[in-house]
Amino acid sequence: MRDYLNENLRWTPEAKAKLKSIPFFVRSQARQRIEQIARAANLDVVTVEIVEKARVEYGQ
Repeated sequence: MRDYLNENLRWTPEAKAKLKSIPFFVRSQARQRIEQIARAANLDVVTVEIVEKARVEYGQ
């Protein structure tokens, strides 16, 4: 079983830019949820599509 808490995901530059556009006071929570979605999809890299999927999930 993979240890998700200690496993860092890589982020594309576009995904990082999207993350930076999220208000700072919810950014940490958003990052956790985005990485959770990526891991659930067995991805090693967070893409802008994953960030968008999380955004839609939150109704934004």
